[in-house]
Parts: sequence; structure tokens; C-alpha cells
Amino acid sequence: METKALQGVRILDMTHVQAGPSATQLMAWLGADVIKVEMPGRGDITRSQLRDVPNADSLYFTMLNSNKRSLTLNMKTPEGKALLEDLVQRSDVLIENFGPGVLARAGFDWDHLQDLNPRLVYASIKGFGPGPYADCKAYENVAQCMGGSASTTGDADGVPTVTGAQIGDSGTGVHAVVGILAALLQREHTGRGQRVEVAMQDAVLNLCRVKLRDQQRLANGPLREYPNQDFGDHVPRAGNASGGGQPGAALRCAPGGPNDYVYVIIQPQGWEPLMRLCGREDLINNPDYATPEARLKHLADCFAVIEKWTRGISKFDVMAALNEVDVPCGPILSMKDLIEDESLYQRGYLVELEHPQRGNYVQLGCPITLSASPVQVERSPLLGEHTEEILEWLGRTPAQIAAMKLAGAV
Repeated sequence: METKALQGVRILDMTHVQAGPSATQLMAWLGADVIKVEMPGRGDITRSQLRDVPNADSLYFTMLNSNKRSLTLNMKTPEGKALLEDLVQRSDVLIENFGPGVLARAGFDWDHLQDLNPRLVYASIKGFGPGPYADCKAYENVAQCMGGSASTTGDADGVPTVTGAQIGDSGTGVHAVVGILAALLQREHTGRGQRVEVAMQDAVLNLCRVKLRDQQRLANGPLREYPNQDFGDHVPRAGNASGGGQPGAALRCAPGGPNDYVYVIIQPQGWEPLMRLCGREDLINNPDYATPEARLKHLADCFAVIEKWTRGISKFDVMAALNEVDVPCGPILSMKDLIEDESLYQRGYLVELEHPQRGNYVQLGCPITLSASPVQVERSPLLGEHTEEILEWLGRTPAQIAAMKLAGAV
């Protein structure tokens, strides 16, 4: 009988919006039983945000809550509080991303949770760690700005720019999963759970570590790998340059649409084949271009030569030609390119699912592949879809369930 990697792990998911749900969705894909706890009548706020189909769960919600079960529970009622205590006693992990102190004020501080279940792993996702910002609200773009990403993204003479990748929310969710799994593994040796705390600002800065590297390198002079002409006392924005040892740039391709670009990297061994493709064999041994050190002074000219060639062909033809000669490159793929990429469906990373309210929609699959634990992607749950099923599992009788509904506890 086939098992899942996290089969037998029960997660009490008291998260909402994106950072927490992205973490619990990963664990649900890997086989954990994730019980999403939501307020009766409303649920996760993203169910109704950015709706494109009236009276149906939004894509914002469906994309972050696959493979979970939904339980409605109002922990402000005595019956709801008792139910939550039952769930804590039977769960391995409780994860929340409420504002600081919200769960404690509801009577579920760490000490009480430990009393209920000493083996519980209690994970919290917050905007900031202890310190001057601890009580400040954080959102995706706030985390990017305060974690160092925005100040190092964009053009040198332009405004700080946030990235379209959700490194503040989903990036923090991935960090939280690492902490939770580590705590579960340590519990195998100690028999006890522990607290796991992850801050969005910290996760973003961790993802920007090479920029913190460069901040320290500045003390020894300009960053030669950057295309910038002027350096102050901070790491500058450098457009599409990586800031690494291998120069790269996004070059325009045919037919010239907004995403008809390919990102090309010039490695030392790639200069000769690139110049042969471009018909500029005269630059292969030219002393101003022949070595990586010489090219650093002429990067704009180097990429202009290559772009003169790429402008005449499509980004996919550029990719094919450059891969033939082992030059790293990547076409700029739009979301339209990606959602229409049949190869992503064939390998199960994009999955079309049927939803009872909104019809079919496309869902991302699990980005992690385990050879002995394949993922079956399921649709997100309707609000409270599994409430009665979970209450019956907890031993509540039909009469007790009816009374709880009447009291507004579920």
C-alpha cells in the first residue's frame, strides 16, 4: 500500500491569506492531514478577495489551499474553545499567522498549549522578529521593502521595485515548513514539541543574502561585476545584472512584443561560441573583449553585439541555438506562456481541477518531487465542507453537532 511522506501528521491550520496557507499547502501535498480552521460564515478572507466568479471562492484562495479539510470554528464561544482544545490534543502541529498575541488573548498561549499536548509543535509566522517592529503589520511588499529586496531591485536611476515573486509571503511559508519538519524530527528524540517562529522580514533577507555579501564587499572598493558607474555606501540597484561573477542581460528578440526577450549569460568559455553565432569572430581574440576582465569594461557593448543577433529570431530559437553551444540562457516566459505550456501539465506541475462553485481552474502542483511519495493534487475545500466529518471523528453526536451550530460555535 502506497504511503505519503507526511502521512499520519495532523496539522491544525489556523492561518489565513498567503504566508501560512502556502506552508500548510506544501505539507498537505506531502501527505499531512491539514485541518483548516475558519470562522463560521466568513472563512479565510481570501475566499472573497479578487473574485472573478460571483459567489464562488476566489482563485486567490483556491491556489493556496489544495488538499486541505475545512472546519468552521468560533473559538470565542465556550463550545468552540472546548473543540479547539480537543483538536490541539490530537494534533502534531498548530500553525498560525494572527497578529502578535491574538491566540494568547483567546486563552491559547504557549503554556496552555503545552499543558494540552506536550508533543505539539506550535509554529507562528509574523511580520517581524522581536525588536522595534514586533507589533507592526506586514504584507508582501512591506516585507520585501524591509528585508532588503526592493532597495536592490530595479534600475540604478529608478525607484526601488518589488518583485512579482511572493518572497515575503510564500517565501516565508517555505521557511516555516523547514522549521516545522525540523521540530517534528527532533520530537522523535526528545518526545516533546517546541515553538517555531519565522518572521517575513528575516525570510526575505535570507533570500537576499548575496546582496548582504556585496554590502560588505563594498568596503574594499566598487563591485566590478555590477554595471553601475557610481557606488555610494550601499548596494545599488543594477537592473537585470545578477551581481554575480557571470554577466547577464535580458536581450530583445523577434517579433518584439513585451515579453520577447531572452536572458543571456556570458561565461568565459561562452564568449567564442557566442561571437561565432553573432557573426563577430573578429571579437573573439580582440584584446578589449578576449578575457572576462577586459569585457567587464565593455559589458554594454558585448550585450549590444549579441542583441543585434537575437533581435532577428524568436526567444525560443535563441534558446535552442545557445543550448547547442552550452551558453546559459532563458527566454522570458509570461504567465500566458506558462499556463499554456503542455509540458508542465504532462509532468503534473500544472493541474486542471474541477470546483463545484467555479468550474475548472488550473492549480500549481507540488514543486517538490519524492520518488516514493507521489502527490495527488486535489481542489481546495468549500467553507466548512468537512466540519461534520471532523466533529464526528472527535466523538460529537448528531445532537451535539446541531447544538454547536445553533450556538454559532461551528
